[in-house]
Amino acid sequence: MALNRTLALAGALLALGSFSGASRADAVIPDEYKSGGFFIGCQAWSWNHFTVMEGIERTAAAGGKVIEFFPGQTLSKEDPGVKFDHNCSADVIARVKAQLEKYHIKAVNYGVVGIPNDAAGARKIFEFAKAFGLRAVTTESVDAIDTFEPLVKEFDVMVAFHDHPKQANNPNYKMWDPTYILSVVKGRDRRIGSCADVGHWVRSGIKPVDALRILKGHIISSHLKDLNEFTPNGHDVPSGTGVSDIAAVLDELHAQGFAGNISIEYEYHMEDSLAEVAQCIGFVRGYGMAKHYK
Repeated sequence: MALNRTLALAGALLALGSFSGASRADAVIPDEYKSGGFFIGCQAWSWNHFTVMEGIERTAAAGGKVIEFFPGQTLSKEDPGVKFDHNCSADVIARVKAQLEKYHIKAVNYGVVGIPNDAAGARKIFEFAKAFGLRAVTTESVDAIDTFEPLVKEFDVMVAFHDHPKQANNPNYKMWDPTYILSVVKGRDRRIGSCADVGHWVRSGIKPVDALRILKGHIISSHLKDLNEFTPNGHDVPSGTGVSDIAAVLDELHAQGFAGNISIEYEYHMEDSLAEVAQCIGFVRGYGMAKHYK
């Protein structure tokens, strides 16, 4: 009888993930949100001229199935003074969840957000991520990695380091360099990796496929941008029409067994970019279907 009780307790602890030998499964996005072999949708920054509620609606209208939130977006037209971030109330979370359900959009990521170095402040972000069932949080807070790595393990929420373009006047900024990102994440929990911002690599003079290969096995998510020219001043164009070689990017992600979200982050014609964002999503979906990606 005592043995049975012991076995039952061990089983319960394993189920809770608190048994010393237990390992937690990485967060996954349900297959129903996949299109053409990819979880394709929008970074809400594409809709930063609009509200969170409108951004969800516009993501659905563009053909996306997933969304990546960013901190500080206005919640709704009805509440212009309410900002959406990890400090929001339970009521706001419920309202956003209802909008996601209405348009059958899955929230998968949140960022780019600064993760503080104090455990309590960092925990707040992970609690917010867990409340939405997010797969990952996107940040550039390298200095907080020792603070948030235990939270990655506790919450089973990934962290992806984002890259902005190289800064000519700030040589201390290194996030643009995939070899630097690799040096940061190597040896860390496997759920800590890269948010591959393809367009910003182009602006930094890096071919996206080369960067993806450097970071092989560490790609958590991607901000997908196709640019009109291979210069720091290039602007977004519909996927497949620019210089980022989006087809090769998709092939490489597929070859690596990438299971994260691809967020179209379109930062051109932002006041009226719905048709162009739809073209970007359509290219990814159509390319994946033509290649029979699953």
